[in-house]
Amino acid sequence: MKSDLVKIVDLKKHYPIRSGVLGRTLGYVRAVDGVSFEIRRGESFGLVGESGCGKTTLGKTILRLMDPTAGRIIYDDTDVTKVSGRGLRKYRRAVQIVFQDPFSSMDPRQTVASILTEVMHVNGIAEGQRALEKAIDLLELVGLNESHLFRYPHEFSGGQRQRVCIARALSTDPEFVVLDEPTSSLDVSVQAQLLKLLKDLQKKLDLTYLFISHNMAVVRHLCDRVGVMYLAKLVELSDKKDLFLEPLHPYTQALLSAVPEPDPTVRREGVVVKGEPPSPANPPSGCRFHPRCAYAFEKCPSVVPELMEVNNKRLVACFLYDEGHVRETG
Repeated sequence: MKSDLVKIVDLKKHYPIRSGVLGRTLGYVRAVDGVSFEIRRGESFGLVGESGCGKTTLGKTILRLMDPTAGRIIYDDTDVTKVSGRGLRKYRRAVQIVFQDPFSSMDPRQTVASILTEVMHVNGIAEGQRALEKAIDLLELVGLNESHLFRYPHEFSGGQRQRVCIARALSTDPEFVVLDEPTSSLDVSVQAQLLKLLKDLQKKLDLTYLFISHNMAVVRHLCDRVGVMYLAKLVELSDKKDLFLEPLHPYTQALLSAVPEPDPTVRREGVVVKGEPPSPANPPSGCRFHPRCAYAFEKCPSVVPELMEVNNKRLVACFLYDEGHVRETG
């Protein structure tokens, strides 16, 4: 088994709710609330969940684009929540991010050459002609060429802009890349091309990915293991094959039942989730999914379920899998 590159331990990110002239804190929005998992070297770890569950906040906090409220981020045996200055700059060279919207994540007044070489200058990687040559190499690596070097972002299609963003992420020679729904704003045919590019780059450059998405079909294609988030907490973690074959948590079952089936002859019973997601500023007591869960029983509203190991090292936070309370999951 490959060693862990990233280890997240009880990570929390809370935003204070302030009011009044004195800015008194009335409460907190719990965007990430006690999440723990590991990402192995060379793997693609998928993080899925509906909008507002905290997956993007988690990705940005791991990169230290936001400071965590509590918890630890262990990168290559170093606790990066405690580093600053030179140590933090070194960490940010080793980890990079590709954002969901390629247009808003680039300066429209800069050419591609300026966008790529600026990153190299700031990080002390290359300057002048050497930086320009490296920029050309990066463009060719992502399927573009030298003729795109002095164009502006508005002169590209959405897929081409995202390729530029991938090239920018690779300009620091990172080991770990967070992909925050990088294909969600693109046409399906362009999505397929970019997913193939990401898989090829991972193999060629020995990259490790955290792939954040709400598209289960894309996650199934790209990822090795998958974590499912609901309302700031991780509710299931499993190998991709096991997760899609037999989802354990009721929320995961609902997510997968919502994936369109391309074969019109296949009939399957959908799992309907009642109600709306609660507010992260006022989450339910006990299991956060219990107000919407068809299987909730007396224990669920009062006790918070922890991730427990079931079925060959799969992790699920659900009392249905406690000893003495087992149900059929087929």
